[in-house]
Amino acid sequence: MKIARFATAEVSDPRYGILDGEELVVLTGDPMFHGYDTTGERVPLADARILAPVIPRSKVICVGMNYAAHAKEMGHDGLKNPLIFLKPNTAVVGPGDPIILPPVEGRIVHEGELAIVIGSVAKRVKRDDWQSVVFGYTIANDVSARDVMFADGQWARAKGYDTFCPLGPYIETDIDPTNLEIETFVDGELRRKGNTADLVFGIPELIEFISDVWTLLPGDVILTGTPDGLGGFLDGQTVEIQIEGLGRLSNPAKNRDDRVDA
Repeated sequence: MKIARFATAEVSDPRYGILDGEELVVLTGDPMFHGYDTTGERVPLADARILAPVIPRSKVICVGMNYAAHAKEMGHDGLKNPLIFLKPNTAVVGPGDPIILPPVEGRIVHEGELAIVIGSVAKRVKRDDWQSVVFGYTIANDVSARDVMFADGQWARAKGYDTFCPLGPYIETDIDPTNLEIETFVDGELRRKGNTADLVFGIPELIEFISDVWTLLPGDVILTGTPDGLGGFLDGQTVEIQIEGLGRLSNPAKNRDDRVDA
């Protein structure tokens, strides 16, 4: 099922609902903690503002160079272990929210990725048990200030700006994540294309490796890596990421008020 986090003009506080055609069946609370009891209310999808499906309580974990072709284009080859790093939860925005481009030199790029939403406390999870800690899946955009990555020699600033982690539109709780097409578009032009079947480190391996480093908490999100492709985008353009079975995540780009493009 697809779970939405949403608000309406009448109820501004976020609520949760199950997508049923063109309506949302309203839940009594966050299904990650309160299950799937419903209030009996239905909200037309047209009347709902879809929010980021989850705001991680502790962290967004990202995996770099997890498609061989992307690793090659970035000058990396033959990683022995997953390359992991963190984004702050303040980077998360939802569908339709603008990606705010800060005043930094060089390219700002999109990275469309399958995202795993963790559903329970997870520490030192064995790869055979990976499904027991997964709540569902959504779409992510690991926005990156590419030239800042190289200038800093590490990735925290380049990938951690506010709005640099769009998520959405829904969490899908029942899908096989091992063979999903991923496409990224800028103003309708295809820029990246791949399939989760080509992940260097699959989801079981990622959960085992990451949970050995950090305790995963309910609502934490793991971004599994991006396929290769041309990634730059500018003020006024719209980035759309489509993943088979998960829908489409769309966000416009907007310069921050102190950024002036050459």
